[in-house]
Amino acid sequence: MSLFQRACGLAELDEHTPKRVEIDGTPVAVVRTEGEVFAINDICSHANVSLSEGEVEDCQIECWLHGSAFDLRTGKPSGLPATRPVPVYPVQIDGDDVLVSLSQES
Repeated sequence: MSLFQRACGLAELDEHTPKRVEIDGTPVAVVRTEGEVFAINDICSHANVSLSEGEVEDCQIECWLHGSAFDLRTGKPSGLPATRPVPVYPVQIDGDDVLVSLSQES
């Protein structure tokens, strides 16, 4: 059974603008795009920088430092220099609360 924890309020999320939160010490980028809310680990697997400082387009978040983009659904990189995926986490919406579970990463 997964434990969902409040990450932020739904009203705090602007479309296509990542929001960095910490859940149990884990940095998470929460993104509202294409009618859904996604949660992905906030650290780029290539350069150890914050993904939430990058741009979101076509359900991908781009690392601002070297341009690798990661699929918000799977965490897989779409191009170099990143070759390893980053964890993505299940999201639930409860009223105005965005809940994220770190116990079931993909």
